[in-house]
This record gives sequence, C-alpha cells and structure tokens, in this order.
Amino acid sequence: MSNILVVTTSIPSYEVSGRRTGLWLGELTHFVDAVEAAGHTTTIASIDGGFVPIDPESLSHEVLAQGGTRARYDDPAFMDLLRDTKSLEDVDVKDFDAIYLTGGHGVMFDFPTDERLATLLRDFDAAGKVVSAVCHGTAGLLGATRSDGAPLIDGRRIAGFSWDEELLAGLDPIVPFNLEERIAELGATYVKADEAWAPFAVTDGNVVTGQNPASAHPVAEGVLALLAAR
Repeated sequence: MSNILVVTTSIPSYEVSGRRTGLWLGELTHFVDAVEAAGHTTTIASIDGGFVPIDPESLSHEVLAQGGTRARYDDPAFMDLLRDTKSLEDVDVKDFDAIYLTGGHGVMFDFPTDERLATLLRDFDAAGKVVSAVCHGTAGLLGATRSDGAPLIDGRRIAGFSWDEELLAGLDPIVPFNLEERIAELGATYVKADEAWAPFAVTDGNVVTGQNPASAHPVAEGVLALLAAR
C-alpha cells in the first residue's frame, strides 16, 4: 500500500492580528481516517518541524463532532504526532506515493513561499505522483512550478477556499491575499461548489484539490482513486 506525506503549517497566528490560527484539525483527521481505512499509511510533517499549532476554532464542540474528529482529538497517541513532526527538510519524495496539503489559515503565511515545499511539489508532479490539497492548503501550490518552470497549476482545474467563504467567515481584512484570485492569476481555472461551505473536490490529472473543511474527505476519495489506478 502507499505512504502519503501530509503537510501542515507551522504558523500560530495572523501576521496583522493577534488572532490565533494554525492547522484546521478536521482537514487532517478526515483525510487521514479515509486513507488509513483503505490500508495506506501517512506521515505528518510541517514546514519547520516540531509542534503544530491548531486553529482554536477547529476545536469547538460543534466542529469536533464532525466526521470523527472528536475521536482523534481524544486519542493521545494521535495528538502526540503533532507535538514533534518532521520538518520538510527531513523528507524525501522517493519515500512517498502522494502528498496532501492540509489547510487552516496558517498555511497562507508559510506554504506559498517555502522553497522546500515548492521543490517537493515539483518533484512529486514530475514523477507523476499524486499531489493534493484542501481549503487554504491549495495556497501551497501557488509557489510551485513544473519541471519546465511553468506554474504547477497552470492549465489545471483547481479548487480552494473561495473568497465568498472568506467574507462569510469575516476574515477578509486579515488574510494576506485572495486565494481564489491568485489561483486564476497563475493560469488555472478556479472551480467551486454552487453553495458556500458545501463539500467539493476536483481531480485534474494527478492533482486533487478541495474547496473547504467539508472537502477533506472528498479529496481523500480522489487521492484513493488515483492510487488505485496506479
């Protein structure tokens, strides 16, 4: 079975506000639950390694009740995995069959500019391995290029957190950029669900992307389908 590299942010707060952010926990747990149930293994890494900050809003009673996240949150062995993660400097593409970029607003501040992440994504893509991301995690694809130097997402159909959803969340004043616009600026076709917050994922070649927290499981299904076809 396949080993999947799961990447998280190392950023604990917004740059222009004291408001806390980090990983959206359900975007990790829903994906991991689905791929591990199918027999695959996962390795969690973060941009800087070490402790992974978690967005406190993703730990509310209502959010934890969704999709089995509560069970993972109450599992000390699982949560301990987020205390001391591998750094991206310590992972090798050859050890993995797919990469998955988790979301949470923290990723908007470290994913797009991290050179090691960009290199990993280019190498996964060049090898025809599965590249996937959910919600704000799609921001990690913005800084990546193909082996020919073109943007990784150029000419592809890509989903990610919509600007409508950013407005509804009330976070538009403190996010560093409009993800939907940036995706289009790099030559991709931005696609989304008909309604905000609805689960939505799209597969284009070896790339699977999802729109929002509810889309982590659909992204996992897309990844599983590509792995099964390999």
